[in-house]
Amino acid sequence: LTGVSREQRAFQYLLAHAIPGDPRHVLQTFDQWCYRREHLSSVGPVKGERDPGRRIVERLLYERAPLRVLELGTYCGYGTVLLAQGLPAGARLYTVEADPRHAAVAEKVIRLAGFEEQTVELIVGPSEEVIPRLREQHGLPKADFVFMDHRKRCYLRDLQLLESHRLLAKGATVLADNVLFPGAPRFLQYAKTCGKYRCKVHRASLEY
Repeated sequence: LTGVSREQRAFQYLLAHAIPGDPRHVLQTFDQWCYRREHLSSVGPVKGERDPGRRIVERLLYERAPLRVLELGTYCGYGTVLLAQGLPAGARLYTVEADPRHAAVAEKVIRLAGFEEQTVELIVGPSEEVIPRLREQHGLPKADFVFMDHRKRCYLRDLQLLESHRLLAKGATVLADNVLFPGAPRFLQYAKTCGKYRCKVHRASLEY
């Protein structure tokens, strides 16, 4: 009725309550909004970082220490901030969002958390169009770590695009969210049977 989207309302809440330049506090404030006000389809604290039993994203980043990270599906920037805060020194994160309205919110969230464009580059456009030009236009030679959190029906197509354009570094980690529900069965089948990957399913609850 107001013409202000849920995503914009969430950012206004962040502006009023989050500590600028403090990524963890930005994420905590985001969580407060989603628990108490309106649900947003972000990674959330259980799969993300603060639940001691299920620090999936944070733990994998620590173990792999990737220098080049690709995120497909920025949405409001929650996952982007989560990834960026776990990067080693000198690393760079490329995040891709198809919806310009979501990208506009995410850009503000990322900068509010204190990450400059030298560390986090937000690319607006459909993933199937962005992936083929990542090397030439955005300077991504190969990704050490890929986080998929966009449309589940795009997971398999985009993984195969990354393969065909040789954008996966040797030993790269591909982390895909929500593959069981709402589900990405063709992606899972391919990952398990193509012979290119060691596949592990991390079980977690839905966010919030």
